[in-house]
Amino acid sequence: MALTMDAAALNRFLASDFPQLPEGLIIDSATPGLLIARLRIGEQHLRPGGTVSGPTMFALADVAAYAAILSQIGPVALAVTTNASIDFMRKPAAGRDLLAECRLLKLGRVLAVADTLIHSDGMPDPVARCSLTYSIPPKRG
Repeated sequence: MALTMDAAALNRFLASDFPQLPEGLIIDSATPGLLIARLRIGEQHLRPGGTVSGPTMFALADVAAYAAILSQIGPVALAVTTNASIDFMRKPAAGRDLLAECRLLKLGRVLAVADTLIHSDGMPDPVARCSLTYSIPPKRG
């Protein structure tokens, strides 16, 4: 399937329609098979002990999946998460951005399923994996 929205269009849409996004979250790239979102980690993303908080990593995975879906179907603000599961596998590397690599496993008429791996920038092993399902609202004719 061809892209409907590229990274620049996705970033514009997210900035205008979702001001509650975590500070420092941007879409780095979008291709038909892979979307990469980046979170520039700051003090506001850390929990006690100096590691990135779980809710921060989940937000990155969720936004990456949402953006991957929109990259294919266009700016549908009301596509919503209906299921999510996240595995935290290791502590993110200190002082590095987090990158979410999202692949759509299924993009149907009413449901989309995505798999997202989160890495510390420049590190080979993932710090988390998230599986997400989204409901896509029906098109109005």
